[in-house]
Amino acid sequence: MEATGTDEVEKIKSKFMSAWHNMKYSWVLKTKTYFSRNSPVFLLGKCYHFKTDESGELSGDGSNFDKITTEISGNVEEFRKDFISRIWLTYREEFPQIKGSALTTDCGWGCTLRTGQMLLAQGLMLHFLGRAWVWPDALDIDNSDAESWTAHTVKKLTASFEASLTAEREPKILSNHHQPTVKRNCDDSERRNEVYHRKIISWFGDSPLAAFGLHQLIEYGKKSGKIAGDWYGPAVVAHILRKAVEEARDPELQGVTIYVAQDCTVYSSDVIDRQCSFMDSGKADTKAVIILVPVRLGGERTNTDYLEFVKGILSLEYCVGIIGGRPKQSYYFAGFQDDSLIYMDPHYCQSFVDVSIKDFPLESFHCPSPKKMSFKKMDPSCTIGFYCRTVQDFEKASEEITKMLKSSSKEKYPLFTFVKGHSRDYDFASSPLREEHDLFSEDEKKRLKRFSTEDFVLL
Repeated sequence: MEATGTDEVEKIKSKFMSAWHNMKYSWVLKTKTYFSRNSPVFLLGKCYHFKTDESGELSGDGSNFDKITTEISGNVEEFRKDFISRIWLTYREEFPQIKGSALTTDCGWGCTLRTGQMLLAQGLMLHFLGRAWVWPDALDIDNSDAESWTAHTVKKLTASFEASLTAEREPKILSNHHQPTVKRNCDDSERRNEVYHRKIISWFGDSPLAAFGLHQLIEYGKKSGKIAGDWYGPAVVAHILRKAVEEARDPELQGVTIYVAQDCTVYSSDVIDRQCSFMDSGKADTKAVIILVPVRLGGERTNTDYLEFVKGILSLEYCVGIIGGRPKQSYYFAGFQDDSLIYMDPHYCQSFVDVSIKDFPLESFHCPSPKKMSFKKMDPSCTIGFYCRTVQDFEKASEEITKMLKSSSKEKYPLFTFVKGHSRDYDFASSPLREEHDLFSEDEKKRLKRFSTEDFVLL
């Protein structure tokens, strides 16, 4: 009986914290973001120009965008469509209880896992849909909903309190942005793309069975000493994502693998070995690889000397973004304008969506408005991601990024390096044989433990 009482207290506490974080961060979605007309905007390798005859700034608010679309030949609309089409994964509440805890929300602690999910989602979108794909319904999201989100949050807080005090389930308050979009006629290609669009989102659903859902990521995180409710750093999340892709059993995912750089070094032969490993079907087809590089852009603060390199990375079409943020507050960086980074913020708590049902609503998985942040405010600890479909793509990317690293490095040592050969050729001990059910080797556990402190050696 005492245990049941404790669980109820935890549930009430969890509900209150969800509502509190929702109120705390809802202003972020309501504030407008301004873009200069005179500078190009880059979003995951694509460049957009907003230049017009008039000088001034453009607001990221949808209504203002619509007013000036005709003046700039639709380029703002193209940017909006591209940005909204990226998959947005945020805090959620009222999802199935996380194993080994009373938690039914990740509000306040799951932001880096969410930004990691967004990076992986972009990699999978490149793999299955290509960079040119945009969601046909992207511009149907009603941006005016952002204006009502704060009021909606206050209602949720009140309802949550009342439900908790009466030991009832929290009443659901539906807002306009969860209404289904208008169905449109589409050809076979569009239908195929929409199937993959939904499938990719379903892999990140907040249920124990979803391959890259929060529940699974937390299970893999336990092997590195992390539990639900802990804060996860960008480097630890990189290794968790690698393990999640390795363990995924969906046949569609057998053609993708993840490689995580070791001590800021990408060993080319190790990457190619991963790409050339046999598929479950026994075919010798190469796998696409998502390369994750945990780095540190300075000591206690980000070194502005790295700005040009970061901008260069986000200018590449095969870049899948950066897991970063402010200190103890993770964002998914996807682009830039001038010296400001464009990001998606996971710190908005939305209601659980059951992605197992047919035609589940997609709107809450797409961000209606971009946000910007000065590069100077960025936390130095981050993880950079790239996608390479073939071995040839990887070799081309390694050459291109190596040139970029050399040209941007004012010091003797670049931020990270690509070297030929295997890690074992450089006196790194090979990973010991692991037990069948042991997801991380002893060597990996030690490395993850070291990463969990976000301790990097600055050369």
